[in-house]
Amino acid sequence: LLSSLTMVAPSSVPSDHTNIIHFSLLHYNKQQRTMKSAILATLIGSAAAFAPAQTSTTTSTALNSQTRPDLWTPTTSYQNEIGAIAPLGFFDPLGLVKDESQEKFDHLREVEIRHGRCAMLAVTGWLTTAAGVRLPGMEAAPFGFKALLMEGLPSEVRGTIPLTLMTVFFLTVFMQDSTGENAFPGDYRNGLIDFGWDKQTTEWQNRKRAIELNNGRAAQMGILGIMVHEQLGNLNDIGLPQP
Repeated sequence: LLSSLTMVAPSSVPSDHTNIIHFSLLHYNKQQRTMKSAILATLIGSAAAFAPAQTSTTTSTALNSQTRPDLWTPTTSYQNEIGAIAPLGFFDPLGLVKDESQEKFDHLREVEIRHGRCAMLAVTGWLTTAAGVRLPGMEAAPFGFKALLMEGLPSEVRGTIPLTLMTVFFLTVFMQDSTGENAFPGDYRNGLIDFGWDKQTTEWQNRKRAIELNNGRAAQMGILGIMVHEQLGNLNDIGLPQP
């Protein structure tokens, strides 16, 4: 553009105007590069949130300790644990496992896995009932928080609430290491169920464990968001039906 102006009408464009045009073009190009870089960084960060667990996060951990002195650097065993994913690596800003034993870490990891599993069931159940799927005889049952009340429904339908609570209780009792021989936190096979797990490689097992852990984290955020927006009454604004 600048070359065209100077070639077509060299006497009509003063030198100060030429400098202004040149500066504007440079500033515009700089803005374009900055915007593209920001968009690229956002996309990379979004994809990394659901990436498989990394086997080493030394670089990201060192970066955190340099830019944020208040963040502590975990031991080697912790920063290589399943679930430490880029770009944050091992993320424990509150220092919940700082100076804690491996047993304490394993307990917190087991709690996280259990909550993630319950959250995945909750999201699946909410979406299923929101889509109109019902058991025979429960076609008029509401979904969401209204399902806890069952107002105006027959007593046999309302009786499903204590039945559901008892089911959750039995699942909680069952989901634990009863024999003490399970291989990792959250392994509740208790020598009864295998489905070929022990025949797989360690890399395959770690990948599957990372997938479950990350899906559970996403489900916890998902069901919490659904509950909050349902109470706010604006689920329709995010593409979900409002009970």
